[in-house]
Amino acid sequence: MSHSDQFNKGLEVRRKVLGPDYVDGSLAKADDFMMAFQNITTEWCWGYAWTRPGLDHKTRSMLNLAMLTALGKPAELKLHVKGALTNGVTVDEIKEILLHATVYCGIPAGLDAFKAAHEVLKAEGAVPPGK
Repeated sequence: MSHSDQFNKGLEVRRKVLGPDYVDGSLAKADDFMMAFQNITTEWCWGYAWTRPGLDHKTRSMLNLAMLTALGKPAELKLHVKGALTNGVTVDEIKEILLHATVYCGIPAGLDAFKAAHEVLKAEGAVPPGK
C-alpha cells in the first residue's frame, strides 16, 4: 500500500516520540481491520497535528498528559509519559501537569494518572525505586 506524504511525516514523528520498536510493532501486528486505525492515527494525529509549526513536541506531550488524564485513559497515558520524557518533559513537570489536571478533572482521574505515570517513570529509571 502506498502511503500519503502526511502518513510518512507522521510515521517519522511517531517513531521519534514513541520509539520505533513500539510503532513498528503496532504496524506489524495490525491486520486489515486494525490497519485502518493505524493509518488514521499515523496520518491525522502524528502527520497532521504533531507536525504543525504552532507548538513544539514538548508542549504537545504536556497537553497530551493533561488530556489523557481528563479522559481517564491511563493505558494511553503510560505511552505518552514515555514520549514526554523523550520530548524533554521533566519528572517535576509531569508531576505538576498531573496535579493541575487532578484539580480540574477530579481525584479519581488524577489518581489513575499518577499511578500510570509513576509505573512508567520507575520503569524508565526517572524516579528512584523506593517506597
